[in-house]
Amino acid sequence: MSIHELEPDLNGRGLHVGIVQSRFNEDIGEGLRSGCLAELARLGVADADITFATVPGALELPLTLQVMAQSGRFDALVALGAVIRGETYHFEIVSNESARGIIDVQLNTGIPIANAVLTTENDDQALVRMVQKGAEAAQAAIEMANLTRALLKAAK
Repeated sequence: MSIHELEPDLNGRGLHVGIVQSRFNEDIGEGLRSGCLAELARLGVADADITFATVPGALELPLTLQVMAQSGRFDALVALGAVIRGETYHFEIVSNESARGIIDVQLNTGIPIANAVLTTENDDQALVRMVQKGAEAAQAAIEMANLTRALLKAAK
């Protein structure tokens, strides 16, 4: 028996990546952005192949990602932001609905989206995670773009 195994591919050369960042909790968003951009560069994605946009908050991420996905210009997208628990139920609504919206866009368009919207109890937790989470999102975006391409090619 011969199994056709697709290995993870983190080569970002020639891939076009869109990044959308929430401006709410902007310091944390900037940390996510720096980690993401540094990792995309390390993986070979050219600066000219990256498009970056910001939105007011996490609930605005899905619409912007959808417009980008539907444009046909991107191999993968990245969502960046931070939702930090407060004293109201609003945290759960924003966390759950932004994640649901991001997943819906990904499934409806077939464009991979790496979700790096941190959901933490406090600022300190977010600050500790932001750069690493941004880098992990870049890796996930590149790996999923390459896997999607390989799967579509294999289906032909």
